[in-house]
Amino acid sequence: MSRKPAKKTQKSNIVAFKVEDDLAEFLNNLPNKSEFIRKAILAQFGMTCPLCTGSGVVPRGVHEHYQPVIRDNNKHPCEKCRTLIEIPLSVDGVTAGPDKPRLEQFLRGGLLYCSKCYPTVPACDDCGWHVPHERVAEHFRAVHAHHTH
Repeated sequence: MSRKPAKKTQKSNIVAFKVEDDLAEFLNNLPNKSEFIRKAILAQFGMTCPLCTGSGVVPRGVHEHYQPVIRDNNKHPCEKCRTLIEIPLSVDGVTAGPDKPRLEQFLRGGLLYCSKCYPTVPACDDCGWHVPHERVAEHFRAVHAHHTH
């Protein structure tokens, strides 16, 4: 069975930024500086998949092994009441409404609450994530510390 070559996406914008001499030298010695920078930026938006290591594709055996594991273990306890909640692998299938920001918060690394507990937890003034008072300092260090320069 032959595979079609992956379709390359067209890049039409150039972005420039200043860096220190050492970093410029490092980047200039890379075989594909643009690809390295793109991957580094994307890594800041999320985490590389541990199964595909960022390629978007896994070998058939890995897929067949982990598909039922993921299906059978996709529940996570509500941070407040400990009720098990089924979690989607993305928010693509979640319609707009109160559940979308709740699930986006979890998928982006925040705490997960059930639909009953979520509105009872105060929202962060900076990002809108729902965080209990006793975890505000931890949340600020993890999510907002890089903005304090």
